[in-house]
Amino acid sequence: MLILIIILSYFGVLMIISHFTSKNSSDDSFYTGDRKSPWAIVAFGMIGAVVSGVTFVSIPGMVGNNYFYYLQFVFGNVVGYIFITYVLIPIYYDLKLVSIYTYLETRFGIKTYKTGSLFFLISQSFGAALRLLLAAKILQYAVFDTFNIPFYLTVLIILILIWLYTNKSGIKTIVWTDTLQTLFLLTAAIVSIYVVKDALDLSFSETITSVTKHEYFKVFDWDFNSGSNFFKQFISGILIAVAMIGLDQNMMQKTLTCKNKKEAQRNILTFSIFLAITQFLFLGLGVMLYLYAEKFGIQLQVENGKFINTDALFPMLSLEYFGTIASISFILGITAASFSSVDSALTALTTSFTHDFLDIQHKNSKEKKRLKNIVLFGFSILIFLIIMLFAESKGDVISTIFKVAGYTYGPLLGLYLFGIFTKIKIKDAAVPYICILMPLLTYYLNYIFLIKFSFDLGFMNILVNALLTILSLIIVTEKNEK
Repeated sequence: MLILIIILSYFGVLMIISHFTSKNSSDDSFYTGDRKSPWAIVAFGMIGAVVSGVTFVSIPGMVGNNYFYYLQFVFGNVVGYIFITYVLIPIYYDLKLVSIYTYLETRFGIKTYKTGSLFFLISQSFGAALRLLLAAKILQYAVFDTFNIPFYLTVLIILILIWLYTNKSGIKTIVWTDTLQTLFLLTAAIVSIYVVKDALDLSFSETITSVTKHEYFKVFDWDFNSGSNFFKQFISGILIAVAMIGLDQNMMQKTLTCKNKKEAQRNILTFSIFLAITQFLFLGLGVMLYLYAEKFGIQLQVENGKFINTDALFPMLSLEYFGTIASISFILGITAASFSSVDSALTALTTSFTHDFLDIQHKNSKEKKRLKNIVLFGFSILIFLIIMLFAESKGDVISTIFKVAGYTYGPLLGLYLFGIFTKIKIKDAAVPYICILMPLLTYYLNYIFLIKFSFDLGFMNILVNALLTILSLIIVTEKNEK
């Protein structure tokens, strides 16, 4: 009951923030935040949106099977953020975009524009649903099972709560609520580290030594056939950062609420540094969780020499072993993470669909509000249905999200790279077919490499996908270009 009261109180704070941020809102506040957001607030809040409930529990858990190899991916991310800062941000601001996929219409044509937006809608819907799925399962176990509330109702309750505080002012509200949610998320991680440190009877210096000297503290994997090979992880880290942040309406919509291009660039650079530190913190926490389980004889499920259902490790220890304060902190952290990732995703999905397919910018005020409400409700239902579809899934969800992103964002990445670094004109009508066929071909190639050569593309599927897309675009160039 105490945890439920705390969650409701937390939601009340979000509603208060929504009330104050929605004052003096215009028709476009939902989409642009009136372009008045302080860049430092946006940068801090974006950490919560990127980390999400998935990262919150998946990164600590994955350490048992994948060591610190994820850090190779993080190093690549930082390079990707530099590309976003100095290449993509200037393009978006110079064109004064609301939906970033409008660039594709300017560069290639209407069908390419619609195709790019559609691929974002598909990818973001699945990504948001999988992120919320994990958080909803934890809240179900920690809170709602006590009241015999079924899982589907738990998900509906979360989506309704998110709708209540985002519906009126959208991104204008989310910029500020995400800041609060990031604070709670980081606090939960720090509290957990402190609790484990005390339980293991370690000082802070001894804690650092225990993590860095542990057998799991392996940062670089040089096995070229492995999916976690350094070059695969680093290059895919660059590309996935560009695709999932720079070509993602969700993340860029927040950045585009900054007052000008310079502040938006400061936002991305600052965010990239803090995010890398945060992810390192969660990896270190993962080692400490396994140390804790080992010391106190907690049996973890193992199959074929690998830990299974690693996403359950952090929630299980926090809720059953770490005590009341840590449990409450964890619940607030996972609630903040789930709200932070899904509220902005729903706003971005609504923005992209209404601008890219309904031409909402040319509607009157009453029609804008009606369409926005219908689309926001529709995507809430879609996310609910996807969650129900994957409700029985197990394993670390974060790997699944990045693999799916490789297939859905690959064509987008290819389109933008081709558009930015060449001036070649293409046959606009051919683009939808290319963007459907290339992910299928990438999947088939990965399957062949695994069967024939035991070579796993891993997260590198996004590079293969993007390159195949670019090669296909070269083939369909206009005759006069050839």
